[in-house]
Amino acid sequence: MSMPGDDRRRAVYVISVAAELVGVHPQTLRNYERSGLLDPSRTAGGSRRFSDVDLDRLRRIQSLITEGLNLEGVRRVLRLEDEVAALQRELVAQEIRHRSEIEDERRSHRREIVPLNQSPVLYRAQRRTW
Repeated sequence: MSMPGDDRRRAVYVISVAAELVGVHPQTLRNYERSGLLDPSRTAGGSRRFSDVDLDRLRRIQSLITEGLNLEGVRRVLRLEDEVAALQRELVAQEIRHRSEIEDERRSHRREIVPLNQSPVLYRAQRRTW
């Protein structure tokens, strides 16, 4: 059973196709890989294969370079963006976990809560005046 996003991670594009889709020369992709900005999959024969996720990263690299960053600046920005994404995933997981714990706690207290119509009524003796 494939998970959502698995298709986007499947490496299917050869370097020439990936370069054309992103609008750069294949040598540029090799330079990015050498610089550690990119880590494409490899076939058993050693050929590079790029996924849609890799292409998104390549487009982000190109965008940052167009904005004036050098390769070291791009590397730092990408590393920080990856850290932020990891922290966001962790935050979402913790939020889900905490919501579940809160709901479990609420369920455990439901047995202890007495509905208003069943609550005890205080009896006040009335004074009789005769």
